[in-house]
Amino acid sequence: MIRDERIPSDELRRIDEEIRSNWPTGSEVDFEEAIAYHESLPDHKRFADVLESADKPLLQPRAGVPRLDDQIELLEYLHREGQADLLPTTIDSYTRDNEYEKAQEGLEKAQETGEDTLNGFPAVNHGVDGCRELIDSIEAPIEVRHGTPDARLLAAITFAGGFQSFEGGPISYNIPYTKRHGLEETIERWQFVDRLAGAYTERGVRINREPFGPLTGTLVPPSIAIAIMLVEGKLAATQGVRSITLGYGQVGNVVQDVAALNALQKLGDEYLPDEVVVTTVFHEWMGGFPPDEARANGVISLGGMTAAIAQPDKVITKSPQEFQGVPTKEANASGLRTTRQVIDMAIEQNIDIDGIAEEQDLIERETRCLMETIHDHGDGDVVQGTIGAFDSGALDVPFAPSDSAKGDVLPARDDDGRVRIFEWADLEMDEDIKEIHRARLSRRADTEGRDQSFRMVADDVDAISDGKLIGRPQSSQSHFQEGA
Repeated sequence: MIRDERIPSDELRRIDEEIRSNWPTGSEVDFEEAIAYHESLPDHKRFADVLESADKPLLQPRAGVPRLDDQIELLEYLHREGQADLLPTTIDSYTRDNEYEKAQEGLEKAQETGEDTLNGFPAVNHGVDGCRELIDSIEAPIEVRHGTPDARLLAAITFAGGFQSFEGGPISYNIPYTKRHGLEETIERWQFVDRLAGAYTERGVRINREPFGPLTGTLVPPSIAIAIMLVEGKLAATQGVRSITLGYGQVGNVVQDVAALNALQKLGDEYLPDEVVVTTVFHEWMGGFPPDEARANGVISLGGMTAAIAQPDKVITKSPQEFQGVPTKEANASGLRTTRQVIDMAIEQNIDIDGIAEEQDLIERETRCLMETIHDHGDGDVVQGTIGAFDSGALDVPFAPSDSAKGDVLPARDDDGRVRIFEWADLEMDEDIKEIHRARLSRRADTEGRDQSFRMVADDVDAISDGKLIGRPQSSQSHFQEGA
């Protein structure tokens, strides 16, 4: 039975040697030599230092292609033309599934044809030397972004290759991503990732860790996302990580998003140890985008305005081509510039919106309920508490493909477009909080002249891609717009 305990040094070495034998490039990793390489990097490439010292939100896109030269060219373009402050290396799907042979075949085909035969950068196959060539070529900090339930070999190679930030976690890269891996399994494997990051940190190389805040990216109630961020932050801190960036995905209502980001920072500082530097990252809308690029830019701009008000430390941007899939580098850079323009115009304004403090208080109360039930399920141990809470449904994530979550909780928007909980299932929450959600969803049902039902949920999932925030029926939408 695993617990929230630091992996001993001899066990860390044993696991490290075992996982590095899974692919030839694992033999390139030398911890002491890697420390020396990190120490040689200039200050402007040290991810945690750049992020933590910023005086306004830093912008970072998503981007990854298979060939090394193309990845260098892509990141240089996004840094130069998109004015990205921080850069990503998005990993391919085969690597995420630990299918390194298939990734190698895809890489070789890409090198032969010049086509993007993989949907990301196969860092394990490029090895330590390839990663370092990328780090050396780009004049900005770079983060590994992926989606891997078992990221141990990827972490060993990319840390040794010079990357100083690593996204993901045992819940956020399990519940939204996979059916095949149990929660206990992914927690144990990510304890190694965090312990390895902690080992670098103890030698003066601060590896930033960033749990994936949007989860399923579909109308996730803020308190559920924040509770999972706190759990993953606590697990990382136990293993010695000292720079943690807690994430949150935009839901679209500005009051609720600003309140959630405020709560995320406040609760992160409260729940994580004092020696941890807590930063926050805001993900622009992760759901369906309008097919029209002008409307898509409107969605991006709303994210930029929200970021200007809440001022998270980092913003993960989107492109106006999200509907089409992987954007061109030009569209990716356009999304960055759109976000920057809105932030730069709005950040110096004193924008005061009613309701933020009240909504933040509600989010904090909900989050504390979830953290208390995790504590109770594990008798104080966050690992066992998390597993037990998910098993019982006391902690749940809507629209989750993983068998580790019941997926019985259903969200819907209220009359103001804030995400509320329509179906509670077994989610642990105080009754007075549930009543607030019920009352606000009832108010929307009255406005639209219909009963509360799953139809509301389905309508809301598609609303933004259809050009609105709330999934109102067409008849009530017209009635609503007329001011009745």
